[in-house]
Amino acid sequence: MKRAVNALQNFGKSLYGPVLILPIVGLFIAFGNVLGNGNLAEYLPFLGHPLIQNIGQLIAKSAVSVLVNLALVFAVGIPIGLATRDKGYAALIGLVTFVVFINAMNVTLQLQGALAPAEQMKAAGQTMVLGVQVLEMGVFAGILTGALSGYLYNKYSGVQFNGAMAIYSGHCFVAIVMLPVSMLLGVVMSELWPFAQHGISALALAIKGSGPFGVAIYGFLERILVPTGLHHLVYTPFLYTELGGTQEVCGATYQGARNIYFAEMACPDVKQLSSTVVWDARGISKMFGLPAAALAMYMTAKPERKAIAKAILIPAALTSLLVGVTEPIEFSFLFVAPLLFVVHAVLTGIGMMLFSLLGVHAIGANGIIDFILYNLPLGTEKSNWPMYLLVGLIMFVLYFVVFRFLILRFNMKTPGREDDDKETRLYSKQEYQAKGNNDGLGESIVVGLGGRENIEVVDNCYTRLRVTVKDVAIIDEPRLKATGAKGIIKQGNNVQVVYGLHVKKMREAVETFL
Repeated sequence: MKRAVNALQNFGKSLYGPVLILPIVGLFIAFGNVLGNGNLAEYLPFLGHPLIQNIGQLIAKSAVSVLVNLALVFAVGIPIGLATRDKGYAALIGLVTFVVFINAMNVTLQLQGALAPAEQMKAAGQTMVLGVQVLEMGVFAGILTGALSGYLYNKYSGVQFNGAMAIYSGHCFVAIVMLPVSMLLGVVMSELWPFAQHGISALALAIKGSGPFGVAIYGFLERILVPTGLHHLVYTPFLYTELGGTQEVCGATYQGARNIYFAEMACPDVKQLSSTVVWDARGISKMFGLPAAALAMYMTAKPERKAIAKAILIPAALTSLLVGVTEPIEFSFLFVAPLLFVVHAVLTGIGMMLFSLLGVHAIGANGIIDFILYNLPLGTEKSNWPMYLLVGLIMFVLYFVVFRFLILRFNMKTPGREDDDKETRLYSKQEYQAKGNNDGLGESIVVGLGGRENIEVVDNCYTRLRVTVKDVAIIDEPRLKATGAKGIIKQGNNVQVVYGLHVKKMREAVETFL
């Protein structure tokens, strides 16, 4: 069980690189849409100039091309996340594996006489990938080949030969292994994927058939798994695969909620965003819920500690509101009042359920900056963003009332309510000190993690240093917290040290020392 959890955490972590790129692509699509949007030209005449319109379409349509080739992005990105050494070579192996895989599938279908004519490809469950006709696997093809490449790279990249065979050592030996494996995988998936596709379609229909309740369960699971790092495994399939819906947009077929609405943003023929956008409505709790929770914690703080509590909660609330990074505020109450985190997950599900019940089709995955850039240029018909704000205000009130009641009713030791002999921690101040003085920082973190010999893999996501260690028992939590860590999460041999938005500098300090 422990090994399974570790494997799932590592896999979830490997998805983060490709997933992190997609919002950047979305911002470029949004920016191109601002320039090329004919509706906005009615209010800002200079946008109607043909040159500006053409530039806008160039930006938006060029960025959309990433969505069409998303499987390749995952095929290359996942090995980078999984590799424990020479990540560039791992990415190259992932690329080669994907190319060989799709061509092996194409040849298999051709030999079987199963390649459908162009006009019948969609009905036959086939599509074109990098100019090759294959079964429509979507992003699953990239996830499958990327995960296999990363696993085999870690297993065989350390193989060394002597003498004349030395040239075939390391990543070259991995290529020797991967080429026949990817060919065999292409043949096998040609036979198995139609059955898998039927199962996925049935699951998607079941989820859709459960209506708003299914959306609520999804929202709850996505939040409740945040401390374990497994939440990526919940939302990724809905954002990038058929589970999140399938839609034809401007002549091309897209799978996954995020892929669909990014494509619809850039398509002038779409009059209203699809209802599948609900699977990426996670920003309701980020923009409205957690700031309200922070307000409740501040209002219930002891009078003599309100100033200190405010110093902790305001930066955390603004981080959640503006950019949708929730860990700073979530970890402000997670360890001292776990019940509040469970309630937070439940309220997240309720917020997404309201989104579905009220027929909202605005984009709101992260903070208010993304919300404005994505929605306002689309107008209220294509994106009924005022309804999103209405749901948000309802959730703000609900969060505040529930959190305030629970904190007072159960006397929870949230920031500002600690016992008199305990100090209210100023996380933001510690973060600033850690950020401003890197002298010895890498060494302190490494020592806190049990020393060089205890560390196997070091990586990071938005706010957390993610480390695979040999022995979690020798982790020195006080030393790690002295470097500015908000919290330390241990799951199997995986340790997550929560630092906040400057975590990249922490990882670099560790890597420099190592």
